[in-house]
Amino acid sequence: MGSPTERVIGALYQIAGYMVSWTYMLPHTRVENWKKLRELAGLTDLSNPPRQLYYTGTWNPDLFTSCVAIVGSRRISDYGRRVIEKIIPRLIFEKKTIVSGFMYGVDQYAHEVCIANGGKTIAVLGWGIKHPLEGTDKKLAARIISSGGLLLSEWEDQKPTLWTFPVRNRIVAAISHEVIVVEAAVKSGSLITANIARRLKRRLWAVPGEITSRTSAGCNSLIDQGYARMWLGDTPQQLPIMKDPLVQLVADHVLTANDIARKLGKPVSEIGAQLSLLTVSGQLIERGGKYYVSEN
Repeated sequence: MGSPTERVIGALYQIAGYMVSWTYMLPHTRVENWKKLRELAGLTDLSNPPRQLYYTGTWNPDLFTSCVAIVGSRRISDYGRRVIEKIIPRLIFEKKTIVSGFMYGVDQYAHEVCIANGGKTIAVLGWGIKHPLEGTDKKLAARIISSGGLLLSEWEDQKPTLWTFPVRNRIVAAISHEVIVVEAAVKSGSLITANIARRLKRRLWAVPGEITSRTSAGCNSLIDQGYARMWLGDTPQQLPIMKDPLVQLVADHVLTANDIARKLGKPVSEIGAQLSLLTVSGQLIERGGKYYVSEN
């Protein structure tokens, strides 16, 4: 039968079926003088900002007030689905707008879970706004629009090609205040988004996964190198303070999360969670991916 979230998504797809025809009668619109719009100021941080922007839906400046991008693998795992189902309701409660890239996998599931939980989402397309959609893509687009979200593209007629998707990623990062990488292989396009987010000084998070999982290798690498903070799914106030012999190990050697995992023979995801707890409690300090004992 699937999880409760998956059942809600299925029901919404049935409802959306009769909405598709009228939704796609709505014309797309060019954003006039987008560089003058305060809500799009983040795009001016790019060295190569888009020349034009087009959208389908109802433009609402408040949508851009606090955007969080959810990105990840097209080969979404059950773990990735559960993570998204945990992350997004909290973000919606905090009145965040969910941004993603509308591709199958993590992107589309993020859009779906957002809508199912009453949130609003922006889909940044890797093709022109006029490019026809079919099947479940068309239904999802209809639901995004009817729930108060937007389809956004820098092109009007462009067909999807290999180069349009990585180019699209810079817009995902630039309009977002934070970027969360849910699942990503080492050579995933999501790491392009992560690298752009770093350059733009957006807050970057990565969800740790099993060290044997190819779809988590990119996330674990971002954490190990100190490029991304670890997303544990709880606020610091909810994290229990715990004592750990790991502190003594760090007292003797300045180490990365990966170094510590090797020395203790534990998964980097488990070690990373402990390091985050110890950092939140003030026992450890993290600088550039390396951990030190706090002098306080």
